[in-house]
Amino acid sequence: MKAKLDMPDIALQTKSLRCEYRVGRDTVIALGGVDIAIQHGEFVAVMGPSGSGKSTLLNLLGGLDQPTAGEVFLDGHNLADYNDDQLSALRRQKLGFIFQRHDLFPLLTARENVEFPLLLGGVSPVQRRARANEILTLVGLANKAEALPDELSGGEQQRVGIARALANRPLILLADEPTGNLDSATSAEVMTALTDLARSSRLTLVMVTHDPEVAACADRILQLKDGHLVTGNGSVQ
Repeated sequence: MKAKLDMPDIALQTKSLRCEYRVGRDTVIALGGVDIAIQHGEFVAVMGPSGSGKSTLLNLLGGLDQPTAGEVFLDGHNLADYNDDQLSALRRQKLGFIFQRHDLFPLLTARENVEFPLLLGGVSPVQRRARANEILTLVGLANKAEALPDELSGGEQQRVGIARALANRPLILLADEPTGNLDSATSAEVMTALTDLARSSRLTLVMVTHDPEVAACADRILQLKDGHLVTGNGSVQ
């Protein structure tokens, strides 16, 4: 029987989440017991200095890594109850990922890059094309569907990455520094596209960022320091 929390408004929740790893003879505590709850449709920014545990937290929320201790719940279901195949299926069905490096396939057009997750999911060619065209229109790139990545600007490439992450209609979008490699104007362009999409679709968006202007778009900001959540007065929880 899979463990389940009866909290219908909570998309993601962690309980005493801890992650440690070894560096030589030393043990590094990446997360030291983090408790968070993120509601459906909420945009949460995760901030903190380098090495504070931001990316570790995002990877644990997405089931990409396993915690040393503690629990992660997605829609009330404990991720520890899923094997690797089930986790992969869960990510395809409910999660989208955007990274600082969009890693588009250089020999595929923008539309073909967006179609790729749908191809893996066994969606028919006609449905793949229709969905890719729909989502490229949403991110303002309908006229760039047949362009190769090196024919697009940095902001356009990142918007194709966002479209690809949204292709499977995820309920939760996890973004790790999606504007980190962009100039301020392009960053604003990408954030506008992303926040408009999230709010119009009631997506749950969790974004790691160093940029206060990006974080200002969020409903709430979580501050991490040395693997712990930091309260408004600077003390750890």
